[in-house]
Amino acid sequence: MLVALGVTGGIGAYKAVEVARGLQKRGHDVVAIMTAAATRFVGPVTFEAITRRRVITDQWESGSNADIEHIALASSIDLLLIAPGTANIIGKLANGIADDFLTTLYTATRAPVLIAPAMNTQMFEHEAVRHNLDTLASRGVRFVEPGAGYLACGWIGKGRLAEPDDICVAADAVLRPSTTLTGKRVVVSAGPTYEDIDPVRYVGNRSSGRMGFAIAAEAARRGAQVTLVAGPTTVQTPSVQQVIRVRGAAEMCTQVLAHAADADVVVMAAAVADYTPVVRAEQKVAKSEGELTLVLRRTPDILKTLGQQRATKGHGPCLVGFAAETEHVVERAAEKRRAKQVDLIVANDVSRSDAGFDVDANAVTLVDASGSEVVPLQSKAAVAAVILDRVEVLLRTRAASTTSA
Repeated sequence: MLVALGVTGGIGAYKAVEVARGLQKRGHDVVAIMTAAATRFVGPVTFEAITRRRVITDQWESGSNADIEHIALASSIDLLLIAPGTANIIGKLANGIADDFLTTLYTATRAPVLIAPAMNTQMFEHEAVRHNLDTLASRGVRFVEPGAGYLACGWIGKGRLAEPDDICVAADAVLRPSTTLTGKRVVVSAGPTYEDIDPVRYVGNRSSGRMGFAIAAEAARRGAQVTLVAGPTTVQTPSVQQVIRVRGAAEMCTQVLAHAADADVVVMAAAVADYTPVVRAEQKVAKSEGELTLVLRRTPDILKTLGQQRATKGHGPCLVGFAAETEHVVERAAEKRRAKQVDLIVANDVSRSDAGFDVDANAVTLVDASGSEVVPLQSKAAVAAVILDRVEVLLRTRAASTTSA
């Protein structure tokens, strides 16, 4: 997970160094953003040495893309954490003032926001500050309550920045919330399969693996133990418990079935080839005059096999499949769900240029026993969240029916 750590101008800024270190110990990457006032308490080089990233201190640094860096960062972070959160920064955020990098990042990001306030007791209790805190809370901003005790100003009372470990625990709770998937074993397949004709050529498709990777990353964020079975891709692999690389459909079938045996959920997001060459030439097939006939045979239907196994045993994982279609998308997805005896089919129209294969966005329709739900065009990460929301509903429904029985 990538955490943007906003450090503002308060004496508690020195504790933010330990916050950065604590987040890293928990497996998170940290990029520090310091206000001008913060640099008067702690030097940027301290955070740079710990995070091993450039510390952002100025919205107008030289460079052709400097003035839009906040937009790039806004779309890539998993959490915006501000510690310490002074009365000044809280007032700016509550009132939409964006006059430096940190406040501009806040208005641009849709990542969760966590603030650890720190200020004089009377400031913390002032009506204006309380109003601003309430305003931010109404927008979904979360807080780590300040501690009570001796303050830097000599007063005794509430307002001291929370301890770094408490802040890191609160950040972890936001980044890894407890959900129905917490502790569940989830198998996700992603990407294409390449069916080799000879050592040079293959039959394949345009799947990039982005959708499956997004689902694997989201499942891991929700606390699941994720095994990702990935075909040939060039997209960066998400951080999950286990990644298994495969090339062809037969190999993917072997790995998915092996790991599905003790899984709670299987999501078949891979674009598995339906056909593979009957014979793979040991040497490159030489070019010759005339036509070349390529004989293909069906590959194993992994999802159908999983459905049949579950039906035979009477129990098994929640099964989610994908239907990549170019026409009659929902109708074919519904038929596929019934024929393969699975819980949910995610249907997408791969004829669209703005969604589906090899792009960052997707628009899908979720088809289950209760009907269909259209998920409009949005990032694949957002679509992954919607899919797993539905999976959690299916798991809770299954658990309830088992209990009542």
